[in-house]
Amino acid sequence: MSDKGTMSDWLSEHPRMIGVLFMIGLLLMQAAPVVATGAEASPGP
Repeated sequence: MSDKGTMSDWLSEHPRMIGVLFMIGLLLMQAAPVVATGAEASPGP
């Protein structure tokens, strides 16, 4: 069995994507509390 096609292999071929994935993760972590607060504050039907 070869490990060809794993995420680590792909990232080693595209090192810039490591930074892109890191920034996406940071943005999602920052947006999660805002979304949760917005869901609590919205008026019900």
